[in-house]
Amino acid sequence: MSEKEKMLSGLLYQAGDPELTADRIKARKLLKAYNLSDPEEIEERKGLLKKLIGKSGGNFWIEPPFQCDYGYNISVGDDVFINFNCLILDVVRVKLGDRVLVAPNVQFYPATHPIDTKTRGELWEFGKEIHVGSDVWIGGGSIICPGVKIGNGSIIGAGSVVTKDVPEGVIVAGNPARVIRELEK
Repeated sequence: MSEKEKMLSGLLYQAGDPELTADRIKARKLLKAYNLSDPEEIEERKGLLKKLIGKSGGNFWIEPPFQCDYGYNISVGDDVFINFNCLILDVVRVKLGDRVLVAPNVQFYPATHPIDTKTRGELWEFGKEIHVGSDVWIGGGSIICPGVKIGNGSIIGAGSVVTKDVPEGVIVAGNPARVIRELEK
């Protein structure tokens, strides 16, 4: 199994692998062009996003600057808006449903490292997929940790650190994020 296949499967892998390094460089070049593009170059920006993002629905937009590792592991639905300074460490799939709103400075961290020092010291890493349902609003400065699933219709309060799954139709906030209340249906 190649290091890329291991990475995509959520297994331990070596990020310094030449194939993965080349993939990251390709993404960095697209990101540089996107982040330095003129705000009026809408069609150019859309084209760059199409080359970078693995799967995207209609009416999808990211405000630059934006950063990610590979881009091809990011999947977004229709009517998704991601505001300034978003970071997605997409070593595995990061999926956003339809009508997701992401405020400025939100970070998605599916990438993680082993807890034992020997393995971590050998620079092994792995990922746990992040899934965000539809009709979700993620407040500014929030951090979404490895393996988290956020249910449809939920709201993540600004500055939250989401370490566990979030059920449908709730507001969570804090560090670590916890349910504040249920939303009316």
